[in-house]
Amino acid sequence: MSQLKRLAGQTAVYGISSILGKSINFLLIPIYTGYLPKEDVGAFTHLYAFIAFFNIIFTYGMETAFFRFSTGKGLDPKKVYNSVQSLILTTSLTLGALIYLSAAPLSVWLEYGGQEHLFRWVAMILTIDALLAIPFAKLRVENQALKFALVKLANILLNVGFNIFFIVLLYHIANGDILTILQPWVATWYRPDWGVDYILLSNVLANALILPVLFYLTGKFSFTLDKSILKPMWHYAVPLLFMGLAGVTNEVFSRGLFEYSLPEDFYPGLSPREAGGIFGANFKLAILMNLIIQAFKYAAEPFFFQQSENKNNPAIFAKVMHWFIIFCSLLMVAVAVNLDIIGRLVLQGEGYGRGLVIVPLLLLGYLFLGIYFNLSIWFKITDQTKYSFYITTIGAVITVVVVITLVPVFGFMGAAMSTILSYMTMSIICYVIGQKHYPIPYQTGKAIIYLSLATAFSYAGFFLGFENVIVNFLFQNSLVVLFALIIYIIEKEELILIFKSLKK
Repeated sequence: MSQLKRLAGQTAVYGISSILGKSINFLLIPIYTGYLPKEDVGAFTHLYAFIAFFNIIFTYGMETAFFRFSTGKGLDPKKVYNSVQSLILTTSLTLGALIYLSAAPLSVWLEYGGQEHLFRWVAMILTIDALLAIPFAKLRVENQALKFALVKLANILLNVGFNIFFIVLLYHIANGDILTILQPWVATWYRPDWGVDYILLSNVLANALILPVLFYLTGKFSFTLDKSILKPMWHYAVPLLFMGLAGVTNEVFSRGLFEYSLPEDFYPGLSPREAGGIFGANFKLAILMNLIIQAFKYAAEPFFFQQSENKNNPAIFAKVMHWFIIFCSLLMVAVAVNLDIIGRLVLQGEGYGRGLVIVPLLLLGYLFLGIYFNLSIWFKITDQTKYSFYITTIGAVITVVVVITLVPVFGFMGAAMSTILSYMTMSIICYVIGQKHYPIPYQTGKAIIYLSLATAFSYAGFFLGFENVIVNFLFQNSLVVLFALIIYIIEKEELILIFKSLKK
């Protein structure tokens, strides 16, 4: 129980920072949907799918390899850090330079002709992101959750601040709405036709400012390429690279391929890129589930590796999974039944509400992603990372096939179905194979019950309702209370033990 309390405590630190950070970042959605044309929101969705894919290539599995080799291989963590960061520094600068120099042909190929600067900024974002990855991992390995959280939060605040400055403040100054004394000066350099341009520029500036801060917090670094350390790490990381590529295909290709798969005039009055903007904006509403999973991952990954030598770890892993599913199922219902309110608050432009129906499905998809992350620990601590490649490749194929075949038929819902079908299939396969190689006593029956009930309650709250706003709110949230009551009845004995342990 003490290990679980420590994991819960660290997850809370990561979670609070993630919730604060994502809540602040959430402000960008009404800004983008309120100030930018749908085409720019679509370009933002499209380009950040490109960035997410290349982020994996730039770090090529070395983040997880760093956890493994700095905690469970008897090596000097400082030497491991110096070697890995040196390698990442070398490769990220090289890859970043290649993209930077290829900006012109990339802009033409991806239909952004005349906007070469976008891909130069993409190259900068990818390079700096890669340079930040291992220092952030070092803070996690050293259990410095608070430092990690504060730096992450500072990065988000800077990014949001620059977005508000460029997209909102300068817009109103240029239009003479506020600070008219600055209007002539702003007019000399402000570009009102820039939308996604300012989003990327904000990201570049925020990352560049945080880089020296993180380097300072992680201590001295000496450039060293120790082959005796890097060679086994490379063998460990290569399958994770392909797992990451397949995984990011699952994560972002539904957004990246959407505008290419959607027929012209599928949604009257919307171009495929504008429809992609609506899909991407609604996809962002599932961020509430994603941030919990991300916070859990930050805390759980080093925790799982540190527990790898504990003879009781199968029982610990099973208990972690059980309560993860319970918490995330409850969160899913709470978000889904209140989507009408969340949608009105966040999606400011006209026409965005038509995509809300996909959000409960995306929440469930992200929940399965979290389940897969829990399940995947067996091949990480047994060094059988080859299975990660097989499983995530299957998931990637499902994503691409479903997007290409179902988006032309079902539009937004077809793209959302790719997310849930991919992650659910990956979870099932990982569970079946894992139980043969590294049996863990998961409470599978209860998990299926909670996931089924969460899905039913979510769509019941979304589709059923009353015209009176207050009555409707009470009805929808009574479903959350009812679901929580069902959990309490099933888990009463375990909850009593947990509460008693917390008092000690």
